[in-house]
Amino acid sequence: MVVEGKELSSQLRRFKSFTARKIIDSLKERNRTILLRKLSKNKYDHHKDSEYQVWQEGFHPKQMNTIEMMIQKIEYIHFNPVNAGFVDKPEDWRCSSARNYIGLEGLISVKLFEG
Repeated sequence: MVVEGKELSSQLRRFKSFTARKIIDSLKERNRTILLRKLSKNKYDHHKDSEYQVWQEGFHPKQMNTIEMMIQKIEYIHFNPVNAGFVDKPEDWRCSSARNYIGLEGLISVKLFEG
């Protein structure tokens, strides 16, 4: 994810909490027990207040000093589902902002970087 803003640490903590809750609720509603079991198995032992682990702990921000660096990071993100073999093209991944960059509607509103 490429983001900017003040208090990123607390904003990302809230984002991860909100999205984890939505993902877990959705999996429960659709009775996706295999995925829920995997999320439960991957939970860190010291997380006593949660049953599942959706996100890795922490985040590792990287400052982008040039437009070229930002473009490289965005392209890296866009090609992750391709490299994993899930889709043939970045825009085929429904959750990708690659869709927005080629004029297709995405699932999430994206402020596009135009380099």
